Amino acid sequence: MSLSLDAAGDFARVLTESLPYIQRFTGRTFVIKFGGNAMIDPELHESFARDVVLMKLVGMNPIIVHGGGPQIGDLLERLEIKSEFVGGMRVTDEHTMDVVEMVLGASVNKEIVDSIHRNGGRAVGLTGKDGKLLTAKKLRGAFGTASEVDIGQVGEVAHVDTDVLDMLSHSDYIPVIAPIAGGTDGETYNINADLVAGKLAEVLKAEKLMLLTNVAGLLDAQGNTLTGLSTEQVDQLIAEGIIQGGMLPKIQCALDAVKHGVNSAHIIDGRVPHAALLEIFSDEGIGTLITNGTLGEK
Repeated sequence: MSLSLDAAGDFARVLTESLPYIQRFTGRTFVIKFGGNAMIDPELHESFARDVVLMKLVGMNPIIVHGGGPQIGDLLERLEIKSEFVGGMRVTDEHTMDVVEMVLGASVNKEIVDSIHRNGGRAVGLTGKDGKLLTAKKLRGAFGTASEVDIGQVGEVAHVDTDVLDMLSHSDYIPVIAPIAGGTDGETYNINADLVAGKLAEVLKAEKLMLLTNVAGLLDAQGNTLTGLSTEQVDQLIAEGIIQGGMLPKIQCALDAVKHGVNSAHIIDGRVPHAALLEIFSDEGIGTLITNGTLGEK
């Protein structure tokens, strides 16, 4: 069976359009936060796995940080443990932390690793505790709150030790990281996956930080997707209150990463099949791009 002329032309166009990006990004690190619908829809889950396998095969170094909010919420509900959120962060007491560690560190992490293996890649599942990759400290308050509210065993990244990631990224393995870390006080902390991804991108001087979400990108007050933004424009949107709630930690970590050396940050729609590849390998891309420049580069 042969391709039609139109289909063959489209296929050739896609390949030639992607070639400069493959050449440009070979050997570069991409930190990708995997979450939202892409995690719970089986087809999107598999398409994401194929994306990162392809990235690795053409010489890029994808590092995945995953969330698991819906899965945590489902198990908490079955166990009749009440969930509460403050500033987009889940309040995490001792019982909730046990559930978080079980869901993120075991079931969700291994599902992603298995999906990568099914699609021809090699992955290693980690939590922030493994190899002392992440050290946490207690988060005082939460984004969007006027005062310091105690939200329990919720942390922020205090230190990153990249040894284990350096070893994996320079081999055939794709690291898959659950955002759980031990603190210097001996406690275990639940850390927002966006914040972990942003901090890793910053420390690793990644080419891109990519955050998959359940919307088309960052939206303005009228619900329109904002595309290319400078860090100054994002600061203004935060000051005006347009960015708030659960989107605030996502945008804040993207902003911080770009201000500290990451070339660009991308808020992309994880509901779109192969969203990561479309953002990396096409001229137009999808979602919201944040750079230090007014226009910036992909």
